[in-house]
Amino acid sequence: MKSVEENLKNLNSTLENATKNSKFGNTPQVIVVTKYVTIDRAIEAYQAGLRNFGENRIEGFLDKKQQLPDDAVMHFIGSLQTRKVKEVINEIDYLHSLDRIKLAKEINKRANHVINCFVQVNVSNEESKHGISATDVIPFIKELEEFENIKVVGLMTMAPLTEDKSEVQKYFKQLREIRDEIQIMNLSYAPCNELSMGMSNDYNEAILEGASFVRIGTKLVGE
Repeated sequence: MKSVEENLKNLNSTLENATKNSKFGNTPQVIVVTKYVTIDRAIEAYQAGLRNFGENRIEGFLDKKQQLPDDAVMHFIGSLQTRKVKEVINEIDYLHSLDRIKLAKEINKRANHVINCFVQVNVSNEESKHGISATDVIPFIKELEEFENIKVVGLMTMAPLTEDKSEVQKYFKQLREIRDEIQIMNLSYAPCNELSMGMSNDYNEAILEGASFVRIGTKLVGE
């Protein structure tokens, strides 16, 4: 198995090329997804210079947070059950899966500070995916105004698994356009500057549409 440092060097090269080809020109931050690997491998990723870590299960999230240095930025990228909010919400730097008012209410109740949240959008309307539909995003965000402990920093999505890259890019473009609409609204609680989109198999298409965070697992830390 290659070292994380070697994998990161290769990834940075492709990220640079994708950024050059993008009309947006922003180099995204890399969230290394460590959910399938050991704590030692996560620490190796930290030593290679990575600082953003993504986990989708509470147990794995808390274990990694405890073992990683204090300046590691912890992203919870999985679906969060309402009854589990109290266990993890005050340990999170970014939540990537806000998708229902019931969850927002529980976060607001349990949080000791303002939580940076991405609203998860199911742009492809796949039944197997979490997230709200594209048409519901703006009404949903308007409803979040009453929750003082929630800040909507951006939108998150997962594209369908398909070899058709133009299809994938179409969904990322759709998310960006919704984000742009929200920005125009100039909401203090929902600046919505960020786009969390793109994984190991489709980050290139996400960068072409202005991704600010890409979530990379296998290409960095392996299976």
